[in-house]
Amino acid sequence: MFDLKPLNPEAIPRALERAERYRFLAEPAQAESICLDVLQIDPDNQQAVTTLLLALTQELDQGISEYAKRARELLPRLHAEYDRAYYAGIIAERQARAFLNMKAPGTGEVAERWLYEAMSSYEKAEAVRPPGNDDALLRWNTCVRMLRRALRSVPTAEGRFEAVE
Repeated sequence: MFDLKPLNPEAIPRALERAERYRFLAEPAQAESICLDVLQIDPDNQQAVTTLLLALTQELDQGISEYAKRARELLPRLHAEYDRAYYAGIIAERQARAFLNMKAPGTGEVAERWLYEAMSSYEKAEAVRPPGNDDALLRWNTCVRMLRRALRSVPTAEGRFEAVE
């Protein structure tokens, strides 16, 4: 097998820029790989941990349990209490979205539970947010809107379609 080639520490900022670019280009596996390379030489790099977490949540459609578990394992590596709560919310919200996209019987209830978990995490983040940072409130509002709209079109376990008010 081949050995991985380590990055030069001076290359980390450029590598992280590339990881973000790949995430925005909907190539999360490439972003994940770059972040893993960065974390090999700088295990405490907060930008790499965050970008990796977000890349993993973009890959939920390939295996919700596996990718969500890997993303959750990164939460303790985040230094700030706000970041741990906020990104826990992101993981749960994206899990909800992945279940909603399945549009199979029972996925509506599962998605609803994940949205409630996300909202709980966002409330925790809101309580400790830095001044002028309303990101957790924006995400909370997104969850409320998802509960109002998206769940209406997802069947329940019994095959019914019910509106969530």
